[in-house]
Amino acid sequence: MTDQLIPHGALIVIATGEEAKFFRNEGKQGTIKLKAERTMTPGDMADEGPSGKMPPDHSDQENNEATFSKILSNHLYKEAHAGKFDKLVLVADPDTLGEMRPQLHQEVTDKIIMELSKTLINSPTDDIEKSLRKG
Repeated sequence: MTDQLIPHGALIVIATGEEAKFFRNEGKQGTIKLKAERTMTPGDMADEGPSGKMPPDHSDQENNEATFSKILSNHLYKEAHAGKFDKLVLVADPDTLGEMRPQLHQEVTDKIIMELSKTLINSPTDDIEKSLRKG
């Protein structure tokens, strides 16, 4: 994976089942230079409802993480539909990525240029950039 595959202006979302951080690639001429935009947390998930039917042996935390994955997937659809991004890089821990994939609308999946199954939520921006370069 080279920097050229992540174009200037691409949206990069780093997520877990508890938080998502949004970045933009401000690098030009094939470089990756991330600029933080915002952070999204679950907030009051009681209003959102569970993410589908959950097995009875799931803990409250697992249910909350699945619900946050649903909220994030819906948020990405709204952003895509509003034209807020053309290219998307989605980085999430394996469980969150697995929860999100079936919930992502076609309008979002059409914009995904890279997926990375990795936990980077607490990593410094420089480390995230290095991981994206490696792909």
